[in-house]
Amino acid sequence: MSSPFQTLTVIAFHKQFIADATATADRHPPRLINVSIPSSSKKNKKRKTRSSRLQFFVRMMWKCDTLVIRASREDTVETLLVQISRKIKVPVVYLRLIYKGKELRVEQNLGECGVENDANLQLVGRLKSIGCPVVWRATQGIVSLIRCLCRNEVVCDTYVLIENHFKKYMDNPEYFGVFMFMKIPALLVNLLMSPWASNKTIADLSIRGFVQKSLEVKCITLQGLYIEVVLEFCEMLRGVGCKSDNLLYVYCRNGFATLLAHVGVLFRNSKRRVLLQGVSYCVREVADGLLKYLDSSMSCVNSGEISCSDVRGFVNFSTPLREGMAEQEGEFKNCGVHYAEDPSLAGVVDQLRIVFIQLLSKMDECLQFMENCLANKEQGEEDRDATHCGRSHYLFILTELYHISKLYSGAEEMFWGVLLHRKNMLSYLIVWYAEITDDHRWVLENIGVTNFESRRHLAMILFPVLKYEVLEFEMLIDRSQVLDESFEYISRAKPDSLEGGLLVEFKNEDARGRGVLREWFVLVCQEIFNPRNTLYLACPDDQSRFFPNAASKVDPLHLKYFSFSGRMIALALKSKVHVGIVFDRVFFKQLAGNNITLEDIRDADPMLYHGYKKILEMNADYIDTDVLGLTFSIEVEEELGHRRVIELCPGGESIVVDSKNREMYVDLLIQNRFVTSISEQVSHFATGFDDIIYGKRLEFFRYLDLEDLDRMLRGSENAISVEDWKAHTEYDGYKEIDRQISWFWEIVGRMSVEQKKVLLFFWTSVKCLPVEGFRGLASHLSICKSNEPENHLPTSHTCLYELSFPPYSSITIMQDRLGLITQEHMSCSFGIP
Repeated sequence: MSSPFQTLTVIAFHKQFIADATATADRHPPRLINVSIPSSSKKNKKRKTRSSRLQFFVRMMWKCDTLVIRASREDTVETLLVQISRKIKVPVVYLRLIYKGKELRVEQNLGECGVENDANLQLVGRLKSIGCPVVWRATQGIVSLIRCLCRNEVVCDTYVLIENHFKKYMDNPEYFGVFMFMKIPALLVNLLMSPWASNKTIADLSIRGFVQKSLEVKCITLQGLYIEVVLEFCEMLRGVGCKSDNLLYVYCRNGFATLLAHVGVLFRNSKRRVLLQGVSYCVREVADGLLKYLDSSMSCVNSGEISCSDVRGFVNFSTPLREGMAEQEGEFKNCGVHYAEDPSLAGVVDQLRIVFIQLLSKMDECLQFMENCLANKEQGEEDRDATHCGRSHYLFILTELYHISKLYSGAEEMFWGVLLHRKNMLSYLIVWYAEITDDHRWVLENIGVTNFESRRHLAMILFPVLKYEVLEFEMLIDRSQVLDESFEYISRAKPDSLEGGLLVEFKNEDARGRGVLREWFVLVCQEIFNPRNTLYLACPDDQSRFFPNAASKVDPLHLKYFSFSGRMIALALKSKVHVGIVFDRVFFKQLAGNNITLEDIRDADPMLYHGYKKILEMNADYIDTDVLGLTFSIEVEEELGHRRVIELCPGGESIVVDSKNREMYVDLLIQNRFVTSISEQVSHFATGFDDIIYGKRLEFFRYLDLEDLDRMLRGSENAISVEDWKAHTEYDGYKEIDRQISWFWEIVGRMSVEQKKVLLFFWTSVKCLPVEGFRGLASHLSICKSNEPENHLPTSHTCLYELSFPPYSSITIMQDRLGLITQEHMSCSFGIP
């Protein structure tokens, strides 16, 4: 409890403050302040009659301002005091209302108090002891110090005193009320505008110190209070002429944006009406800066006028607006904002729509400009990158525009229409600038606005970056036991031990490096998906397309092998190795977490597909005669020839299939055959895959469609182009005009498709070319002249994409030597004779 001395001290301070306020009021004429009390809900508002609305006047006894109040008879005195407090910046605890000589109790509503239309109320200060007199005295000292500076009096170590004051008291919950009651923000801004440079410096540092300390406060509730102070600094600085080119103003505005991100949705804050106006102004202001930045980015000069923090500032300002609007399903007035009673807020919703249209239109121009640049000039990678300097923020802006588009009717169609029209440029931006730290999941909503390269990039950045500080995981493999030994190594490895990459050697072979690794992946995956191992079934019409075998349980280790195969496929994708096998749609969709439909099983089991389709297409009257004799049950064969009945749903054996339930029947058959029967296998594969991609498997598969994954696992299905091969081959020791080189390409041109593939595998250990062809390889290929006699076969260094052969004396000899290495069994040992 406060002592009498403390009480008298506080009262003395209050009297001094009121005297100052009165002196200030004497210098300005009286003014009317409108305050409108929002109804508690839209529903209640509709119920109120015109007679329930009141207009009355509240006069502040210590100054000449009069407030015009419009409220409902049902509004409480406490609600009224809260609204007045926000307007005059005095905490509610120090205010009381007097009507006809009596103090109004806060729990009463205005009707109970007998307040009549056009009545006069008095607003007086509550002079009483406070709970934290130390804070009051310390803050009063800072106020006196600032006033001394404003009078150009010399005060030593002023900034240090103010900084220490903030550090000491800003974590105290009582401080905010004291700080605002003493109007320190206004005092500091006045100090900033004084004619003396030293005062300007002190004010600048003090305001920055307050903003920084607000960001460092641990309590979110306190940050929610201090965000109002930072906003007040912004508004006061704007009021004295500080704009976006003023460093202090920008610092305060950025602090305001950061606090918004910390505190959360704007409309949950008790001061949302005040904050709403401030945020709306900042959105417009930052958007204007973005429009200038986008204009500058469409030039050949470096467009680095705006930083990433500025772009993120726009997001931090627009996010609370759109999230609050989304929570209210677009009914902005349900958020406590009433256009009729507060016209200053009427344009906020439309303002954000205007910002969206302007930025989207400007982004369309920017993407068009990029497209013209790429189409109209021929230049190297470095030149192209320099021309696009500063455009890494485009994706960030588009992401926020996507979120804003959700708020307005027709905005989504407008947004996706622009991106579909600029599909190539959006894909270009994703490939060049999309990073794992950014959220690009919005692209999943309309994958048609991207191409394969961009979707592949979004999926691949989900894999953890190769950690060079982690030692490579070494394996010594016997070719004759490639599956079993690889299974032992990979299955027992901890996921983090594979972060440093893989190093594979085959027993009794000298070769090692990337080429050996690529060959190992191909050999192991060929064994995993070999039908004789019963793990996977091949589709009847495409023997390279697989899905899990429901009968794999004949191998007691089958589930561990599925986990192993999940790891292997993830590692192959991470290493960008084309292993030559692909997944069936039923397998792919389950890995992506999607449902299986009738059309999805077309390739996996064509007979079942046509059978189920026939049931669905049968004449309704015919199937209702029960001529098929079908019920919601199936008979399956188990071990040793035993058969048992499985019900597709509870009581299914007694439910007859008819025209009304046949769709459900077919769907349950599909789920049983292609989901339930292989659920364990799919689950273990997914677990193994997640081990390598750190739990982001669902996101990985959802970024892709089946054809995308085919390209990443199998590569190009196009025939190998000899001309493309030649264009991406360099020479060491030979020249392009040498006869040996001419003979070589002539021989390659006459080879069969399979022989070309074998030669390519021998040369590079690449089983299939990327979809981009030879330009998609990690580097150019090279042909080197060796010093061996011409009775030696060609050799290769697959890690370097290097093929070596001696200068054969005739095309016949060269054809004979190349014919030997293009045999499948020879190509598996790097051409070593």
